[in-house]
Amino acid sequence: MKWMPILLLFTLTLNSQTTHNALIMSKKDPANPLLCDPTAGLCEIPAQKSPSTSIQEAPTNTEKPIHIRYFTDPICSSCWGIEAQLRRLKLEYGSNFTLEYCMGGLLPSWEVYNSGAISKPSDVAHHWDEVSQQYDMPIDGDVWLEDPLPSSFPPSIAFKAAQMQDEKKAVLFMRRIREMVFLEKKNITLSEHLEQAATQVGLNAAQLKTDMEGPAKALFQADLDLANSLGVRSFPTLILNDSEQQRLVLKGVRPYEQFEQTLLALFPEATKTAYDATPEGLFSHYNSLTIKEMSVLSGLSPVEAEQALRRLEEENKTQKFSSKNGPMWIKKAPQGTGKE
Repeated sequence: MKWMPILLLFTLTLNSQTTHNALIMSKKDPANPLLCDPTAGLCEIPAQKSPSTSIQEAPTNTEKPIHIRYFTDPICSSCWGIEAQLRRLKLEYGSNFTLEYCMGGLLPSWEVYNSGAISKPSDVAHHWDEVSQQYDMPIDGDVWLEDPLPSSFPPSIAFKAAQMQDEKKAVLFMRRIREMVFLEKKNITLSEHLEQAATQVGLNAAQLKTDMEGPAKALFQADLDLANSLGVRSFPTLILNDSEQQRLVLKGVRPYEQFEQTLLALFPEATKTAYDATPEGLFSHYNSLTIKEMSVLSGLSPVEAEQALRRLEEENKTQKFSSKNGPMWIKKAPQGTGKE
């Protein structure tokens, strides 16, 4: 047998000590979930009620051999930090797995998290600027000074409403609202921004608003209940299941190789798909790319990746959006046609 039956979630331990440390829970005091641990690459919420001892099985009605539950949150800076790795995993191994996005409920309200190193929105600003450098992804913390978010629940519910319309467009919607909050300093709890993002990725904005006020709330609560039953308290967390309900867990901001190794450890037969890794080819998949994303997806060094992005800008194929802590290049084409 390839694996012994597994009754509880476990964390895959790879050879190096660095990898081992990467996959364990952050030991940082989680007084406030927005104080993410940049070393472990995790944003963590305080413990809720005791996790269920029953095993929560992944769906089995899938044609693909691996099912991945991705526990995340729209304002999780560490989740923004794995965009490049997750995009490459989908491109290379997407034929082997289904990816289910589950919301984690990072920030219910400031009344809940009002102690510790971060006790008010303005405290987050400097922290986000710091983790931006750690993850090599543009994050402008000034949103917490200029138009702070009271909670991450409204955009999370909006994502569940987007899923009700179209799973693929919902992923594009998540990407878009993250761009809004991390680079554009927009308060994505506001309906005007959520509706704009929905329209940009081809969703029905009016239906999104209606569903947010109705069934999407229950879907969001179901995600929170699932996370609690599995003992998931930190984001990003990816739980990989095979057809026999054997599972591995990957947590935090890790190099791409660790994402690949975790998948192959559970499913060694996984087939790897070649993709067009040229700068032009990557923009056929995505509406927007950061320097890190171009580097991870193309195999270019960060310097070469930036040069490639600037060349496309000069050729009028993309336009650059500049933020305080780094730029992002956007394809000059209608939104909503990209892939994730």
